[in-house]
Amino acid sequence: MKVCALCNGVVRKEIDCSKCGSKLTDKGRVYDFFDDYSAYMDIDEIKLADGIPDSSGSDDCLHLFSGDCGHDETRVIKFMEI
Repeated sequence: MKVCALCNGVVRKEIDCSKCGSKLTDKGRVYDFFDDYSAYMDIDEIKLADGIPDSSGSDDCLHLFSGDCGHDETRVIKFMEI
């Protein structure tokens, strides 16, 4: 079974903010911020609206990271086999 290692707490990702240099905080999946109910939707269905071509067929999870300065960045996290 493949899962997002970041969503499931298997790994931590440390990223420096490109604006202020502080450590970015993982805020979770970008899809969860689309609307009030998106966190409860099927991941493969919500990927159809993420703006990334062919993401619904990929083993990727798009995460939102925020810095102390208010700057947000997204990163693609690859799924891993557990």
